[in-house]
Amino acid sequence: MSVNDWVERLGGPDGPEQYRRSALGGVGFFAVCEAGLWALWVATTDTGAPVRVSVALLGVAHAAIQILLSRAALRRYLAAGPRPGGLLVAYTTLTAVMAALGCVLLSSGRIDDRALVSYLLWLLMFFSGPSVLALPPRLGASLVGAVTVASLAGAAAAGLTGSLVVVVTVASALIVPFMGLAFRASGWGVRLVEELAAARGTQARLAVAEERLRFGRDLHDVLGRNLAVVAFKSELAAQLGRRGRPEAVEHMEEVQRIAQESQREIRSVVRGYRTADLHTELAGARSVLEAAGITCRIEYAAAERLPDEVQAALGWVVREATTNVLRHAQGASRCTMSLRAAGPSSAVLVMENDGVPDAPRDTGSDTGSGTGLAGLRERLAALGGTLTTEQKPGGIFRLTAHIPWGEGE
Repeated sequence: MSVNDWVERLGGPDGPEQYRRSALGGVGFFAVCEAGLWALWVATTDTGAPVRVSVALLGVAHAAIQILLSRAALRRYLAAGPRPGGLLVAYTTLTAVMAALGCVLLSSGRIDDRALVSYLLWLLMFFSGPSVLALPPRLGASLVGAVTVASLAGAAAAGLTGSLVVVVTVASALIVPFMGLAFRASGWGVRLVEELAAARGTQARLAVAEERLRFGRDLHDVLGRNLAVVAFKSELAAQLGRRGRPEAVEHMEEVQRIAQESQREIRSVVRGYRTADLHTELAGARSVLEAAGITCRIEYAAAERLPDEVQAALGWVVREATTNVLRHAQGASRCTMSLRAAGPSSAVLVMENDGVPDAPRDTGSDTGSGTGLAGLRERLAALGGTLTTEQKPGGIFRLTAHIPWGEGE
């Protein structure tokens, strides 16, 4: 699966933002889970009301700071916010206070050994994730490791029995690193998706830049040779005119012919008719789209028997539609082009792509300038053809060009 497939599966151009919101939502889910587990511990632990209330209040505060620290740490990880030092200090202090409270409750006989095991596991598990995400990997691992070791040592000193010490130690060695890695991986995933989306945008801009360079080369190819000939012929005609030679008129007529030809070729370049070979235009469209990360599938078996003017018109349709895909369908992942015969003397070109926003696409109101879909309609109308567009559910845009032509032409 390619980079662009991952971005597209995450929702096109809005995918990174959606993924970030999902990650932040997951942080909230962990906080709800922690609050629920503390409520379960209070409900199932045989102890007095003051202890229940104290643990419940501390647990709610711990869950609240967890969600604040996690969101701040994720933004910091994505280089979108400051390091949450104050929240981390408060979170670490509250965790140490709750661990000490659990050990005191065990040593005073207010809770039993099993209650302390679940108490410490939940406390250390939820402490590790935000802390590892908020700090560089080594520093975060050191902080979580120090708090975990201190809590387990305090539990052993408070009278936790040997077998349960082994249980809580082994469980902590598994759960605490897992939660830390899970939070770290979540932040890494969001950053990766955003970097992939940025890379896709760069690819699209490079494809457009390459098309502009190609257009510039076409202009150079058209004008370079002709202008050189015009300059040479004009100079020669001027010299002959000074001498009164009649050949000067012939050279100036040649200059006039070349100038008119250049004028026609410039119009051809601007309107796309210079590359009348439909095969070349389709190959160029595939190259540009795939450079932008858009899968392109082309079927054009019917192009072989089309007249040159029909191929030229359809070539311009392909070029304009390809440009629209790059400009307007920012979340596009696929594009199909299908050319087929509709009866013995007509051709139909259908182009379809995804990734189109819900807002109506600009169809080019500048009909007089010969650009946009409105300009395409004018050109096809000159051949008796039509151009229709359709926006379908799911961000699908379809363009259909139909051109009739005579067998004997």
